[in-house]
Amino acid sequence: MKQFLYLPVLMAITHLPLAAQDDPLRIAVIGLTHTHVHWIFESEKRGEIQIIGIVEPNWDLAGRYAAQHGFSPEKVYNSAEDLLAAQKPEAVAAFGTIYAHLEVVETFAPLGIHVMVEKPLAVSLDHARRMAELAREHGIHLLTNYETTWYPTNHRVFQMAKEEDAIGPLRKVVVRDGHKGPKQISVNSEFLEWLTDPDLNGGGALMDFGCYGANLVTWLMEGEKPRRVMALTAQLQPENNPKVEDEAVILLEYDTAVAVIHGSWNWPIGRKDIEVYGTRGALFADNRHALRLRVATGYDTFREEALVLPERPAPLDDPFAYFRAVVRGEITPGPYALSSLENNLMVMELLDAAQRSASTGRAIDLRE
Repeated sequence: MKQFLYLPVLMAITHLPLAAQDDPLRIAVIGLTHTHVHWIFESEKRGEIQIIGIVEPNWDLAGRYAAQHGFSPEKVYNSAEDLLAAQKPEAVAAFGTIYAHLEVVETFAPLGIHVMVEKPLAVSLDHARRMAELAREHGIHLLTNYETTWYPTNHRVFQMAKEEDAIGPLRKVVVRDGHKGPKQISVNSEFLEWLTDPDLNGGGALMDFGCYGANLVTWLMEGEKPRRVMALTAQLQPENNPKVEDEAVILLEYDTAVAVIHGSWNWPIGRKDIEVYGTRGALFADNRHALRLRVATGYDTFREEALVLPERPAPLDDPFAYFRAVVRGEITPGPYALSSLENNLMVMELLDAAQRSASTGRAIDLRE
């Protein structure tokens, strides 16, 4: 059953106060059921953003988070309508169901309020296209946040592979993201309720973790659309994930390269890593900070350089600091930057094709 938590608001905000360039971004949090929301409360302590309101009709959940993060219950509103009657946000960050992302954009875009959503962009390709249409019509930024966007290793991989020609022309990308499953890692009940619901999350592991790989590969391939998409999915924990797949493998065929994306709720140890192979060598981003470069010296021999990278400089180390910089005009995202709308529309096209391939057992041609 679909849940509508946030009422569309048809009023117009015509007198938003002009923010000084160095003022924190006035942001509202829309929903608390996505546990990535802890990130924004921690980020607020840096000073780049100010959380001026929270929309969450579940007052028990809101109370628990208020106690944990020290915000006043007076900041919490039942609906977007109540929030906007009392506050004037410059931007909102969505932390409800993926299905609710469209409603958030429908509510705030017409008011000129910028939106950041947690990955993936939308519950379906149709929702994603409607969200993009609204964002463009009303001139707002619509960004998508992934944990891996802020990994210094991923950015160094891009720099070495694409700008420094450290491994030769790209031939293969392998991305692996996952853990042992939402129930197995004990996510709270409010998150589990929709994360394993195909209507509210769009699917299971294919959407939840396949989106990371689709995002990174689209970035590395600079927006190139693959010729074909093939996928298989499996349900290996029916007792824990009865409605959705918990294992997904997605294959992408490009003109001069291939990509393999693994999204899993079955790995005993959580992981988010990427391998990039060129004609002369390979790059291995093992986690957020550890990176290895291997350059071939023979059939199975190589020279290896291991790097441990520090965090990227502000505001490139934090999604909400970055969001502020984009809204303020200090940063203009490239057309296929990791958070960009263009990249994440492609992500949704790839995930849609992967779902169709998995259900039919056939490759999906994206260039027909």
